[in-house]
Amino acid sequence: MAHRKNMTFLLTKEEAKKQMGWLIFDAKGKNLGRFASEIAKILRGKHKVTFTPHVDNGDGVIVINAEQIVVTGGKEAQKIYQYYTGHIGGRREIPYRVMKDRKPTYIVRHAVQGMMPKTKLGKAQLKRLRILAGDKHDFMAQKPVAVDV
Repeated sequence: MAHRKNMTFLLTKEEAKKQMGWLIFDAKGKNLGRFASEIAKILRGKHKVTFTPHVDNGDGVIVINAEQIVVTGGKEAQKIYQYYTGHIGGRREIPYRVMKDRKPTYIVRHAVQGMMPKTKLGKAQLKRLRILAGDKHDFMAQKPVAVDV
């Protein structure tokens, strides 16, 4: 068999587990959409040269200060989060401002989740996302590295 010079590199599951690390992102004053897309990129592993679409080789992400995320334009007054209870007429609408007061972590999680693939692999990658409202976290055992976006 002749040796091919330029072969496509494919990462295996075992090699991917050895490369995983944890990163801390501070959401203070950051734009929601741009911030969420950066986190989705890290969770998927697209920031690494060893990115392989069918292998989970992303890093874990810890987001602090989620309550201080910002949106631009009129989104603060107009953005609405919707869900369905399962009952007749059970559609619920929660404005952005109310959601920010009640569950500031949901806003970031919802934005990141919308940018992830809707597959088993995407769900597995989302499990490595930790979002906290304050600036204190108890993830020192993971030896997270602070990142500035």
